[in-house]
Amino acid sequence: MLARQRQAVILEEARRTGAVRVSDLVTRLGVSDMTVRRDLDVLAARGLVEKVYGGATSNVGKSTDEPGFEAKSVRQRAQKEAIAALGAGLVRPGTAIGISAGTTTWTLARALDEVPGLTIVTNSIQVADVLRGANQPDRTVVLTGGVRTPSDALVGPVAVQSLRSLHLDVVFLGVHGMADGPGFTTPNLTESETDRALVEAGRKLVVLADHTKWGIVGISTIAGLEEADVVVSDDGLSDNAREKLTEQAGELMIAETAETAEAEEA
Repeated sequence: MLARQRQAVILEEARRTGAVRVSDLVTRLGVSDMTVRRDLDVLAARGLVEKVYGGATSNVGKSTDEPGFEAKSVRQRAQKEAIAALGAGLVRPGTAIGISAGTTTWTLARALDEVPGLTIVTNSIQVADVLRGANQPDRTVVLTGGVRTPSDALVGPVAVQSLRSLHLDVVFLGVHGMADGPGFTTPNLTESETDRALVEAGRKLVVLADHTKWGIVGISTIAGLEEADVVVSDDGLSDNAREKLTEQAGELMIAETAETAEAEEA
């Protein structure tokens, strides 16, 4: 088992139970005490767990916790770039697409520079800024109105009303969390309603979510796992998550990352 796979298992268990013990992980993963401790160091450095004597506790907060855009933009950069590159390959010239707010979808927007003739609808100030700055004179960018959230999304009745009158070819959705049962979730009730309106406006739904989103549950569901036509994640996604997404979503696409140092560790 590669380091990223072990860390995904550890993180999933920490989120499920609230805490993990080094001794239990040694037995479950079949590796040394030192290997487990190194994995915990990596997860702690990413802010995903907090190390304690003999193990670690989950850093997942309340179901209404919502970090700001800047805080989220520095997390899992390599994974988000790989996911965005794979997602951009699903966009065809001359189509109308929707892009929700989020740092992964913002990364996707930056990867669309070479796709001509797009009409793009978004409720994200950050995404709109990236798209307007691109050298694409035949591109149309539509920014919904609404009330601004900590993640720079525009939400509320104005955003919902504008989205309900639109018909999009593909919608790209970024999420706070995804899990078997709750589906794709957000910690913001108003943003959930706006995202649902965006999803309903599209003929095809593509969810972009790195492996750390698995097991996180926000207060409100945007869509069930089965509503996604495609889920694009990265190669750190655990076997259990892959199994659930493969069973329920239309298609699971895995983006390969370039973190070779971790991949070489047994």
